[in-house]
Amino acid sequence: MKKQRSKKGQRAVSNKHAGRAYQRKVAKMIGGKNVGTIEGQDVEHRVFSVEAKKVKTFKRMFGKDGYWTQTMKNTPEGKIPLLFVHLTGSRHEDDLITMCYSDWRKCVSREYLS
Repeated sequence: MKKQRSKKGQRAVSNKHAGRAYQRKVAKMIGGKNVGTIEGQDVEHRVFSVEAKKVKTFKRMFGKDGYWTQTMKNTPEGKIPLLFVHLTGSRHEDDLITMCYSDWRKCVSREYLS
């Protein structure tokens, strides 16, 4: 099987494997289940619906076709959408997590504001 190449010469197949490996890592980090593309969301958690992205730049974070739009679209009813972003070459402890302020307040108030 011939490896696919993206427009910039990167191997699309290896990018897909790297993305799936990151999904597994996030699932392990938060005690969730890696469901990949089966259910739309990447990681299933009892409270959160997680989209996991391993990126080289932050160009596609927001906007009509951005990662946050995908996260919101793939979140099942009753779950809190959460977007994990890992910048290639950085430490996983420095990964960014994006969520709506209203959801953040709910989570924080349960733990710290009660």
